[in-house]
Amino acid sequence: MAQDFNAGADAYEAGDYAAALKEWRPLAEAGDAGTQFMLGWMYVDGKGTAQDYAEAVRWLRRSAAQGDPRGQVYLGQMYDKGTGVTKDYVEAVRWYRKAAAQGDPRGQAYLGKMYDSGTGVIKDNAEAVRLYRKAAEQGYFKAQFALGRMYLNGNGVLQDYITAHMWMNIAAATGAPFAKDGRDAVAALLSPQDLTRAQQMARACVAQQYKDC
Repeated sequence: MAQDFNAGADAYEAGDYAAALKEWRPLAEAGDAGTQFMLGWMYVDGKGTAQDYAEAVRWLRRSAAQGDPRGQVYLGQMYDKGTGVTKDYVEAVRWYRKAAAQGDPRGQAYLGKMYDSGTGVIKDNAEAVRLYRKAAEQGYFKAQFALGRMYLNGNGVLQDYITAHMWMNIAAATGAPFAKDGRDAVAALLSPQDLTRAQQMARACVAQQYKDC
């Protein structure tokens, strides 16, 4: 089974998505949660096959039901966006929560987003901050940016432009344009001394692997 998965992985990395699908499909049909997720993703993206959201949901559901956090997150996204299924925020929250409970940073971040916006759950800024922080501490840049935004606006935490810049600066290191734009907007609110301090804090946070920042 490992040999077949690796053959599929090699084909995928080489851009031969049809060959990857051919290698992985028997493993997915045999019940392997990881390849079920990969098939679901390939149907979402239309790689190696015609794009088919309903088929994507079918494979993602099988993966998620076996506890694969990636399958849980992406199934949650399908419900969140109404892609291949009827839009259902409560169901999206349910799957995000399952992934978050396993420590998956994307699950934590997306669940945080739901608490942040009050979508599918009662709005709770403090819970959003807690979840964003958990994901940010694992290096997930979208959560790092979102946590910076919470500090910028004083939602769920005391307003703190310096800490907001720190988190957005860290997120911007991935090259994400939205993070760069956010960081630069916050920089305009800071004095030169505070900007220097924020940049020093960002360097220290990275050195600490995003813990206790």
